[in-house]
Amino acid sequence: MLLSLMELKLLGSKSVSASSIFQNGGTTSSSFRHGVSIRFSPQLCSCRGVFPRVSENSYLCKIGSSIFSRNLRVLDFFDDEYDGVVVDPKRLPSDPDAFASILRFSLIHWRRMNKKGIWLKLPLENAELVPIAVKEGFKYHHAEPEYLMLTYWIPDGPCVLPGNATHQVGVGGFVINDNNEVLVVQEKYCNPAFAGLWKLPTGFIDESEEIFKGAVREVKEETGVDTEFVEVIAFRHAHNVAFQKSDLFFICMLKPLSTEIKVDDLEIKGAKWMPFMEFVKQPLIQGDCMFKKVIDICIARLRKRYCGLYPHQLVSAFDGQTSSLYYNDSDTQDTNCIGN
Repeated sequence: MLLSLMELKLLGSKSVSASSIFQNGGTTSSSFRHGVSIRFSPQLCSCRGVFPRVSENSYLCKIGSSIFSRNLRVLDFFDDEYDGVVVDPKRLPSDPDAFASILRFSLIHWRRMNKKGIWLKLPLENAELVPIAVKEGFKYHHAEPEYLMLTYWIPDGPCVLPGNATHQVGVGGFVINDNNEVLVVQEKYCNPAFAGLWKLPTGFIDESEEIFKGAVREVKEETGVDTEFVEVIAFRHAHNVAFQKSDLFFICMLKPLSTEIKVDDLEIKGAKWMPFMEFVKQPLIQGDCMFKKVIDICIARLRKRYCGLYPHQLVSAFDGQTSSLYYNDSDTQDTNCIGN
């Protein structure tokens, strides 16, 4: 079966999301949802086989006569705002052979439409489709427990699609009570070099979680102590921390609302209220210039000589969403906090 240049151009003239294929007498017609129709004549059937890769200079496509009636269509997709395509992951063909031929045909169509980046999200239940997409030139972008995202860049030249997330975000809670005691923990699983160290409760931010909420949650989970967020007093930016990713670590000052400790047995070996100077004098802390600087900042904040960053909820006209902007605002923060 041969598909001519003129017929391929017909595909490029409309925005197509799917097609239904049907038999009608002596001809076969592919009727698309947006009004594009391609007709084939059985007299043109000259060979059997799979839909081959088609180059820009060759517009004659051999379609296996036994499979074209159900596979010659475009994957359901949505246009993105950058002249790209987002394939609908809920309407993927379940049969690998069908997916292979439909994907090839879709790439031809999107190329003729001058599309740029293609985003293909393959759910876990469609994992058998991954090698097919890779064979057609798709590349891994990122993975989550329930899916793998792949991309394909159509134009010549470097791909300008945004890369995968580059950072992980962690928080540490600096909690000090009226007795000048710091809430500290010992972790069950840590580098042997840090065995015996009493440290601040720390952890990673959950997806879509605010920094200030994550700090309060982590302290609660590890120690059972309820706290109130005061401000971000400092943050660290490091690189190649885990799987070549960078790391942002926010140190937050929190006000204790309770004192009773209930240790998280899964991750924490012990937790206690520790006198501040005893905490500071630990050899591992004294030997770390960065953490010593953090302690200096904490002391300055306790002595009201330093103001940290407080989140303010603002709406941006760029996306219309509410975001947290962290900045120093001595007028609305602690009235006794005087910024330098």
